[in-house]
Amino acid sequence: MTSLVVQTSFLGDMVLTTPLLARLARRGPVDVVATPQSAPLLTGHPAVRDVIVYDKRGGARGWRGLLRAARAIRSRAGGEPRGVTVAYLAQGSLRSATLVAVAGVGERVGFASSAGRRLYTRAVPFDRTQHHAERLWRLASTDDDAPDAPLHPRLYPSSNDHAAAASLLATSGVAPGAPILVVAPGSVWATKRWPHYRSLAIALATDPRTAKARLVVLGSAADTGIARTIAEGMQSIGAALPIDATGRLPLLASAALLARAGAIVTNDSLPLHLASAMGTPTVALFGPTTPDMGFGPLAPHADALGVQGLACRPCHAHGPQACPLGHWRCMEELSVARVIDAVADVMRVTR
Repeated sequence: MTSLVVQTSFLGDMVLTTPLLARLARRGPVDVVATPQSAPLLTGHPAVRDVIVYDKRGGARGWRGLLRAARAIRSRAGGEPRGVTVAYLAQGSLRSATLVAVAGVGERVGFASSAGRRLYTRAVPFDRTQHHAERLWRLASTDDDAPDAPLHPRLYPSSNDHAAAASLLATSGVAPGAPILVVAPGSVWATKRWPHYRSLAIALATDPRTAKARLVVLGSAADTGIARTIAEGMQSIGAALPIDATGRLPLLASAALLARAGAIVTNDSLPLHLASAMGTPTVALFGPTTPDMGFGPLAPHADALGVQGLACRPCHAHGPQACPLGHWRCMEELSVARVIDAVADVMRVTR
């Protein structure tokens, strides 16, 4: 049986889809429809046969692009029939459902809460009490079975990815095996960005529990400004400057870097899920969102922190660009002392 998984949501959603891919691969070939941004995450993944890139907001926008993608679902490169018998709609828009229906996939499975549900042949309940990785995994269930063990996403950086990460560290004076700590201060959602990373970096550099580790700032090119601010803070106390990895590594090379890290401090954003996939001890900071929405860390040693007792949490499915009440207490009141204690705790577990 050949399965197709359509996942054209955010990058983190693709990472959380990998347990479903691994489950389906035990039944037969698995192909994935992905955006140009998320497709590289699946490079070298042993559960995936083909990745069909669907640029739904770019060159494949509109009906002509959808029809081209539908043809790609029907046939592999060279014209060989792909033979898809069932499609799993991990991204539940009407457009995704229309795509697989136009492609002629007879069995279409998705969540009962999705916009495209009228085009599904089987609708699966969307259980808000479960982690999203488990919700996605259950798309392949026909009953109420549960995972035999805690689900962990998996990514497979290549030797070139590991070499790129090692080269970045080496050019900054980090010897192989030397301890590093990673902070990931960015997010596309403004209110998810914890405002105290500069102070945290200073604390990490001076606390005896963490001071031996070199700090790395991980993120996209959009996070270069906050990386500079963090460096200025550490320079002010005469500490070693952090390694600025923002915008310098591809996705899987970033995952390879995290495989080296003693721990990561991250907002509720992509690096959290990359760390889960690589088993990196994680301290995840939640403000306008909460872990019980289904996107908490899945690394073996992890802690999810947030300000408790605020009636306004959570306030948004993702995180608004500004606090609706104007105070942003969910992030402002999450203290550096609490975060650094959590870092020391998850690092201690791994020793």
